[in-house]
Order: sequence, then structure tokens, then C-alpha cells
Amino acid sequence: MTDYDAIVYDLDGTLVDLDVDWDAVAADVLGVYDAADVDPQSRDLWDMLEDASEVGLAREVESTIAAHEREGAPTSPRLAHAEELLERTVPVGVCSLNCEAACRIALEEHDLRTAVDVVVGRDTVATRKPDPEPLLWAVEELDASPGETLFVGDSPRDELTADRAGTAFEYVGD
Repeated sequence: MTDYDAIVYDLDGTLVDLDVDWDAVAADVLGVYDAADVDPQSRDLWDMLEDASEVGLAREVESTIAAHEREGAPTSPRLAHAEELLERTVPVGVCSLNCEAACRIALEEHDLRTAVDVVVGRDTVATRKPDPEPLLWAVEELDASPGETLFVGDSPRDELTADRAGTAFEYVGD
């Protein structure tokens, strides 16, 4: 990994394991839809988030998800790649589907904040992974080029994001 000018990490499942009951989050988001008397097209959390703006619930859905993430960030277990991050000599960023505040809380809790030069959450820019914009924004803020940047993540969504952004990709288990 030393052949790259910058490294960007996903947060949840890569550096920490956010202490969030995602089924409870989905239930609470479904409650937002129910309170507005709107039937979601899907009961999948990320689908409901994606569809929320079309039905006028974007702010409420985002707020509900972010509250769970911020609450779970301080008690999130630190994962092995967090140690690796501390040893980096190139600029380091975080690009996450979690809200930026939760990312910052988790990084601070695990004494990783000073090792990270830029944090991009799902609410930092106008789009979310797998759209390449959040990752490209992080790369630009790190003063790097996509072709010389490695994105480390734990999901097919992360891999697709890297592919779309033109960065190299590595799964956390590789």
C-alpha cells in the first residue's frame, strides 16, 4: 500500500464497527414514513433514505439515522485497520455512508482524528456512495489524484464507488 499518494478508508466495518442496531434504525425510519402516511417503496433502510427526498421526508429520515449513528459512535469497537491508519506516511481520509458527525465522534473516541486529514460523510456533499462524488471530494481535499489513491472498504458499494471514482480498491480482508 505504500505505492499510493493517498489512502481513503471507509469507516463502519473498516476502521470501527459502529455500535448501531440497524434493524432498529430501519424501524424508526419506517416510523417516519408511517407518521407522514407514506408507504415506502422498500423497507430497506438505505432504499428508504434514497427515496426520502422524493416524498418530502429527507430531513426527518436523515435526522433519524444520524441520531442512531452519533449515539453508537462512542461505543464502537476499533478494528484492525485503525492501527494501520496510524502508521500511514501519506495523506489519509475517511469516506463513509455514515453521517460526518458520527465519523468524527468515532475517530475522536479511538484517538484517530489527528491521523485523518479529511472526513467525508453522507451529508458532507450532495451525493452518497456509490456515487463517486464523496470519494473524489476526499481525494481532492487530500491534494491527490484518483489514479494514485487507494480506497479501503468492506462492501461491494465501496468497491463500486472506487471503480466509479477511478481509484484503486482493497477490501479490508485482503
